[in-house]
Amino acid sequence: MADQQQTPGEVAATVDVDRSDEAYRSWLKEAVRRVQADANRSADTHLLRFPLPEEWGIDLYLKDESTHPTGSLKHRLARSLFLYGLCNGWIRPGKPVIEASSGSTAVSEAYFAGLIGVPFIAVMPRTTSCEKISLIEFQGGTCHLVDDPRTVYEVSARLAEETGGHYMDQFTYAERATDWRGNNNIAESIYSQLRMERYPEPAWIVATAGTGGTSATIGRYVRYQQYDTRICVADPENSCFFEGWVTGDQGAHCDQGSRIEGIGRPRVEPSFVPGAIDRMMKVPDGASIAAVRTLEAVLGRRAGGSTGTGLWSALRIVSEMRAAGRRGSLVTLLCDPGDRYLDKYYSDAWLAEQGIDIAPYRARLDGFLAGGLWGG
Repeated sequence: MADQQQTPGEVAATVDVDRSDEAYRSWLKEAVRRVQADANRSADTHLLRFPLPEEWGIDLYLKDESTHPTGSLKHRLARSLFLYGLCNGWIRPGKPVIEASSGSTAVSEAYFAGLIGVPFIAVMPRTTSCEKISLIEFQGGTCHLVDDPRTVYEVSARLAEETGGHYMDQFTYAERATDWRGNNNIAESIYSQLRMERYPEPAWIVATAGTGGTSATIGRYVRYQQYDTRICVADPENSCFFEGWVTGDQGAHCDQGSRIEGIGRPRVEPSFVPGAIDRMMKVPDGASIAAVRTLEAVLGRRAGGSTGTGLWSALRIVSEMRAAGRRGSLVTLLCDPGDRYLDKYYSDAWLAEQGIDIAPYRARLDGFLAGGLWGG
């Protein structure tokens, strides 16, 4: 390279590197428009009332996220992640988007990948339900199955490097891709829908954690709006969020994967924000499954196991409020539909194979709803 030393009286040459590409910018604008249009044409999800005795003075609601176009809470997350990746210049035309996911996030991301015309690859444990794999493939995605759930992160990163694609990494970016101040996020939607209820500001909102993004969004929004609502996160067996939160150890981990798909992680994920949470509960898998069976009996709605984890914890808090003579409302999430898990949580054969006995948990729930005593 020639020496460009400046001589007296000369003006230094401007160094100018222009990486703009009109074809790419045109594609990007159309991709962002399509993702935003999906939100614009989607109605809000319902807030269902779980029937409790009127004299208790306590109202319990389930935010039904199963009514999204891709059938789960993860539709909101996938939309935010795609907008984040597009606007950061990470998602490029013709290059695959790759995600580490146990199912529902992958279903939703496959939908948005198809919407903007890029390939999608989901890296997931081989134990993922057949129904979820079929849903991902129906949306045009490809499933890359691994035997060890702990390797999904490194396999996803490796595939992205090999293909020149983008590893979406929901577990890192979930908490920052979502606008927690408002813009019709799930927290803002909940408060808007409670506005005409007798207890419009809930005493508790109960969430479950897969990435930790939902609890972070809700917790931040509550503080930003100066509400008195408390946030509880329910954690299933074989997940380390609870241990990490209690001990303050961000390096907490466990060696076995969660049987409650969509939540529970073998490590404390980067999107999990402990300071945004007021309380955590560790919920046995038998209790989670008993709760979704109870939900079906009470509301005629089948839901996935993560809904049961949250519902069990919410009903336990209801019992504590009742025992203390407190009135108010609570909200938990109906995360996805139960027809994705017919071969698992609604299969007695699968329960027997896993050694899960839901009978004592069903008895506790039935006794509580009938007589108001939690027991045990």
